[in-house]
Parts: sequence; structure tokens; C-alpha cells
Amino acid sequence: MPPSELSASLTLMPPVERLDRDASSRLLVEAGWLSGMLVPPVRAAVGDMVRSMNCYYSNLIEGHDTLPRDIERAMKNDYSADPGKRDLQLEARAHIEVQTMIDHGAMDHLGLGEDLVRGIHREFCVRLPEELLFVEHPATKEKLKVIPGEYREHDVVVGRHEPVSPAAVPGFMAHFSQGYAQGRIRFENAVFAAAAAHHRLVWIHPFLDGNGRVARLYSHAYLRRARVGCDIWAVARGLARTVTRYRDALARADWSPRGISDGRGTLSDSGLIQFCDYFVATCLDQVRFMSSLLEPAGLMARMRTFVTVEAERGRFDARVLPVLTHALTTGDVPKAAASAMMGVQERQARRLLDPLIDRGFLSDGGRKFDPWRLAFPISESEILFPRLFAPVGVPDPTPSAPPDDEWGREVETPGDDDPR
Repeated sequence: MPPSELSASLTLMPPVERLDRDASSRLLVEAGWLSGMLVPPVRAAVGDMVRSMNCYYSNLIEGHDTLPRDIERAMKNDYSADPGKRDLQLEARAHIEVQTMIDHGAMDHLGLGEDLVRGIHREFCVRLPEELLFVEHPATKEKLKVIPGEYREHDVVVGRHEPVSPAAVPGFMAHFSQGYAQGRIRFENAVFAAAAAHHRLVWIHPFLDGNGRVARLYSHAYLRRARVGCDIWAVARGLARTVTRYRDALARADWSPRGISDGRGTLSDSGLIQFCDYFVATCLDQVRFMSSLLEPAGLMARMRTFVTVEAERGRFDARVLPVLTHALTTGDVPKAAASAMMGVQERQARRLLDPLIDRGFLSDGGRKFDPWRLAFPISESEILFPRLFAPVGVPDPTPSAPPDDEWGREVETPGDDDPR
């Protein structure tokens, strides 16, 4: 058996003293600030929007350009008559539903090892249309069925990478589980463990298809369990917006050791260090991006501008502003209080609020006596959250990446669901 087929030869963590500890420390602190920025009902509404954002960017990495409005329609069971577009809508909905399970703790009982990896793959794939559960064997052109949650039984090739044989996958995943188990990694190293696990999972490539999405959802789950990640930011946006660097960093971490000082395992320590530092820097960049969007004074100012502009266009009545700002700061508005805030009778208050309800900015969850709460329709997210669904070819105003980074979307699309 070649060394590359021996699971114990796969190092799971690089030497932590060679990692960018300053970036990881800043990430821990700034992610903590971000998680406490919003009152719970508003955070829940932002979380719904961010799950759609995460799906959108994860799809872009795989070459599936599903538009935000089509994702929003899918969540309302409004599917395209075009079979191909409908399949992509169902794929997007599957991604969002699985991330919702992760964010709400429905997968916490699976731990952080292969049970979680298989659980994510299973829950994602059982929601897909049958047409998306087949892949073509690169050599024989045979149609192979993807079995939800089951490891592959065929050899695969992903670009220049040849993952381990099917017979070796269970051993590698058992090794993966032992190394990244909850309690095995010190808290201050958890963000690097999430990064290293992301690469190692993609390198093992345990499934016939879906490995890239599963790896990104697994990273989201790992960061959440480490109390760094949460439902109002996602690393996938940063990975998609630096997709060339992402793929290059993954490929470098696939290298064999460059000399005796580059680790004693199957793969290069220096390559894994570069990937971990890139991944953590990308997380920090996205935490800062979301913090800039959710900063209370700025968000409130955009809310006021939004209402003013819409009132001038005759779409809203300017008197709805106190209802929106109160909901933003306290989380909800009792229906009886809304009319007083606008200085009108209750029946007129409902007429004034109807345009907001119709466009999806206010909701009572369909319960007559529940208060009004904010919602954020992704088709109109640019109004309050500029650049959340930004074109990948255009950098954010203050990117943290070096100026020579490549931000473009014009990259090769892999044949398998893998970031490479």
C-alpha cells in the first residue's frame, strides 16, 4: 500500500507556532462583537438573508450562477418552468435548509467528525431532484448514482488531484474524526482546525459528488461549534470573491513535502499553513464586512434614506419610519403600538403598513396577535445591505487581501462538485 493510502500519514494540523496567530486572535474578538450587534429578532431576520447569501456564493464557486431573486422564489415554492433552472432552485433551497439545520443546532448531536460530514451530505442530497444525483465516470462515461450520505465506491479524478481510493476512504474519515473531534482542539486553535479540516475533507473527497458544498457547510458548522461562526456571516462569500486564490491555496496544500523540514506526513506542512492563513484571513475579512453593514448608526441611516426615497416615489408613506426604526432597535412592534407611532387610527395604520408587508419588509409570521418584526427580502437587499450579493468581479471597498490578489470570476469550472 503506498504511503498516500495510509490514513495515519495524513497530518491534520500544521505546526501552530508557524500560523498567523494575530489574525486568529482578531477573528475571535471581532466575531464576538459581531454576534452581539443585533437584538435576537433582527439577528434572526439577517440570518435568513445570510443563509441565502451563503448559498448564492457557494453555488458560484461550483459554477452555478443562481440569481438571488430565483433563490428567494424557491424559498416561496415559486419554481421556474424551465427544468434546468428549477433544478438549480431546488439545489439552492436544499443548501439553505441544511444550513438552517446547522444554525438551529439540529446537527449538534452528530459531533464534528464523519457523522456530521455524512449527515450534511445526506440532508443535502435527499432534497435534490433525481437529475442532480448522477455523475459521469470520467473514463467509462458510465452514469453513477450519488447515494446520500454514502462514501464513494469508485475512483475519481478532480483536476490534477487524484483522491484516495474508495477502499481507503473509511480509514481516512475515521482518522479525520479522531483528529477534529470536539475537545481535541484548544479553543484558540479552533479557527485553524476549521481551516485544516476544510482542506483535508476536500482532499479525501469522500463522496462521488457534493464534496465542495459539504466542506463549506462543515466549515460553517465547525466555526459555529467553536463559538466563532454564527448565522450572520459566512466564509463562502469571501472564498467565492477570491475564488482563484481559494483554488490555488487548496492545490498548494495538496503538494507533497518540499524537503525534510516540510513535515513528515503525506502532504506539505507549508502548503497547509498557507491555506489555513488564507482561510482565517478570509473569515476575518467577512466578519469585518458584515460588521460594517450591521453597524447600528449606518444601518439606521440607510433605513431612513430608504423610507425617504420610497416615500418620494409614492411607494411608502413616510409615517412608517418610526415603526421600522423601532423594530430595528428593539426587535418588534406590538400592533396596537404601531398606530400610535404613526399618529393614525389602527385601521389606517394597517393601510400604511401594507406596502411594507407586501414587499416583505414586515411580517407577523401569519399570526394575528403577534407583533410586527422586520424581514429582509433578498431581492431588495442592496437597499439596506449594499454589496451583500455583489458581482464577484468587483472588490469590496476595503478588501483585506493584498492588492495583487485576483478577484475575478473567469475561472475554469470543475467537472465535479469540488472547489478546484
